[in-house]
Amino acid sequence: MKLGIVGLPNVGKSTLFNAMTGAGVEVAAYPFTTKDANVGVAAVPDDRLLVLTEMFDSVKTVYTTIEFIDMPGLASGASRGEGLGNKFLGTIREVAAIVHIVRCFDDDNVMHVSGRVDPARDVETINLELIFADIEVLERRIDKTKKALKGDKGLEKELKLLQRILDSLNDFIPVRTMEFDDDERIFVNSLDLLSFKPVIYAANISDSEAGNTEENDYVKKVRDIAETEGSDVIAIAAKAEAEIAELDDEDRHLFLDELGIEEAGLAKLIRASYHLLDLISFLTAGKPEARAWTIRRGTKAPGAAGKIHSDIERGFIRAETIAYEKLIECGGMTHAKEKGLVRSEGKEYVVQDGDVIHFLFNV
Repeated sequence: MKLGIVGLPNVGKSTLFNAMTGAGVEVAAYPFTTKDANVGVAAVPDDRLLVLTEMFDSVKTVYTTIEFIDMPGLASGASRGEGLGNKFLGTIREVAAIVHIVRCFDDDNVMHVSGRVDPARDVETINLELIFADIEVLERRIDKTKKALKGDKGLEKELKLLQRILDSLNDFIPVRTMEFDDDERIFVNSLDLLSFKPVIYAANISDSEAGNTEENDYVKKVRDIAETEGSDVIAIAAKAEAEIAELDDEDRHLFLDELGIEEAGLAKLIRASYHLLDLISFLTAGKPEARAWTIRRGTKAPGAAGKIHSDIERGFIRAETIAYEKLIECGGMTHAKEKGLVRSEGKEYVVQDGDVIHFLFNV
């Protein structure tokens, strides 16, 4: 899973990126510090793996991962190639979802590219640049389809859909807020439109507000915007998170308690990402390793097996599975089997979050 971290210059993108990945990219109090997209990988926190590692005396604990791409700052005019826009727009097409960082704090020492903090304006600036880029893509695709239409009347339905999307974009409506049936959604997904990608708004707040449950007015504005388009919002103190990320586990917990933060920002962002993209994790455990695997909700057992290796999917026989909670209640796989709680599931079984699975297959 790839997530693109985007936003105006100097809103905390690289600070958050460092907190998530430990990449150590340059951070400064002036715009356009990031000139190229930075790529980093973060382990997805999952306390269940630590329990399974101890239960199975596993040699390794292997977390599933998420890839973050820190984009260059996007300013007005990026869709026309101004600033670093071309680099941004080319790279963001690769991601599954967008993490849109919005500055929600005042600090005279950190300059804002527009002179003052205004989340509504900042969000609109980014969204408009995505829309303008999509308009250019749609216009080219419509011209191409019209030429092909002369020899293929079956493209008439496609052309009508393309025109409907373009009309909405010209009314400054992001594609992700439009309604499509299942077949239309598959087609629209193939167009790789930027404003079709799901969005998580990360409201970057000051360190002093990190443990405060009362949201500031800036965050409330972001939440209002997100609600109109069905997007998720998390409030995160990027600077504090970057400091937390540099600590060992014991000091990290102490620092979180001191700030009044119940959950680190990475965990909140991962949970929001999984919800947004409808993802779950299943688990495997044994002497060699305890490991988490990410799949889409609704994936059947053979498809989950294929995440481990294509040979397991091709030779799938059955999946021996038990819910993580049931396994913990039993204190181990031996007792779970004695109690008849380990199920034998076939090809139609839909894997659930937290399933601990052992796949049987023909070589």
